[in-house]
Amino acid sequence: DQEVMHAFGHLDLLHPANTITPARALEIAIEGETYEYTEMYPNFRKTAVDEGNLAAVAEIDEQIAESKEHAEQFQAMLAKAAKRFAALANVEERHANHYKKALEKAKEFAAV
Repeated sequence: DQEVMHAFGHLDLLHPANTITPARALEIAIEGETYEYTEMYPNFRKTAVDEGNLAAVAEIDEQIAESKEHAEQFQAMLAKAAKRFAALANVEERHANHYKKALEKAKEFAAV
């Protein structure tokens, strides 16, 4: 998605990849998009309304809707990733416990 690549391009300039997690990157993207549709574009819209610039109002309304959609997409991506990593953590814990038991049996066998 072009918007995701755009966000990550800005993010890499502000926060080099070795200093930020993917989850934090999504949080920053959500914060930015939320700012756009709750504060920045509404302020631009008010100015356009005050100036009677209906074309600008229409364009800004589209930008507000897009920014809100992007924030929702990023939030859904973050929630999906958290769910997947939680599931993976459970699987890895089961594997680790299985290997630990197998190692204990091997040590018992070696001691005999």
